[in-house]
Amino acid sequence: MSRLLALLLLVLLPQMVAAHEMSMAEMQLREQAPGAFIWQWSAVNDKRPMNNDLRVRWPDGCIAAANSLRCSNGLRGPLAIDGLGQRYSAAIVRITWLDGQTRVHTLTTRQQQVPLFGSADDDRGLGAIASAYVALGVEHILGGFDHLMFVFALLFLVGFNKRLVLTITAFTVAHSLTLASSALGWLTLRSPPVEATIALSILLVVAEALHSRQTLARRWPALVAFLFGLVHGLGFAGALKEIGLPDHHLPAALLSFNVGVELGQLLVVGIAFAVWKLLARAPAFIAARVPALYLMGSVAAYWSIERVLAVLSA
Repeated sequence: MSRLLALLLLVLLPQMVAAHEMSMAEMQLREQAPGAFIWQWSAVNDKRPMNNDLRVRWPDGCIAAANSLRCSNGLRGPLAIDGLGQRYSAAIVRITWLDGQTRVHTLTTRQQQVPLFGSADDDRGLGAIASAYVALGVEHILGGFDHLMFVFALLFLVGFNKRLVLTITAFTVAHSLTLASSALGWLTLRSPPVEATIALSILLVVAEALHSRQTLARRWPALVAFLFGLVHGLGFAGALKEIGLPDHHLPAALLSFNVGVELGQLLVVGIAFAVWKLLARAPAFIAARVPALYLMGSVAAYWSIERVLAVLSA
């Protein structure tokens, strides 16, 4: 039975909770005339003044003064934001162009700049878009602590054996289906119930991993992974909606993002397997399994309460 990353989880989980609580900031940019913008910051879930926590590096040819911005060659080139990962985990840049079209860009600690093209149109080629969205997918899964915790819970439940391949495959197929369906507009659900269900899915699988009774989850872990994977895919789709999809090469961007998610997931499972092979017989590693599961369950319970309350108050 996998004791995977039990010691590491005891160290990392408190930081995961802290990271989950970090705020997101949003910048509103509106083009008033060709090359002339007004802009302002607004914290999404933080009431404190922003001060100088985030610093914008505008594209070449752009000069900012107070809340106005003038770009001699249009808003074209890399837009970067310094200071992410401290008070703010991410920044959403929402640009309303002169023709009324709006584009949303998400910047994080791993991707601190985005390319702008002087209009709402994204003129990158297929290769550039594919590589960018693969990177965004990897970044999202590695920074999505609730999704990663669900994968860890599955590893605790199933262990490193033949059933793990089927279980992870079922999870992958399920979240790929709902990610694509939601991103293409075929399936729409509000974010709060999705996020609450994701937290509850972690809590359920952790509870199943703590006992040895032959319940449905133990007999058919692939089925459980598939059902909850459908919900996790909606969570991925919510993140992709914030990032935005290009109008052209949309299928390639969607596929690339999903490939990135899978690569990040496989990376985590591969590291977990390597750690398990190295420490599986160590007494301290074995003894840490149950405390690690209780810690995961506590974090999942906290997220569940927080997110259910958000649903009820909406």
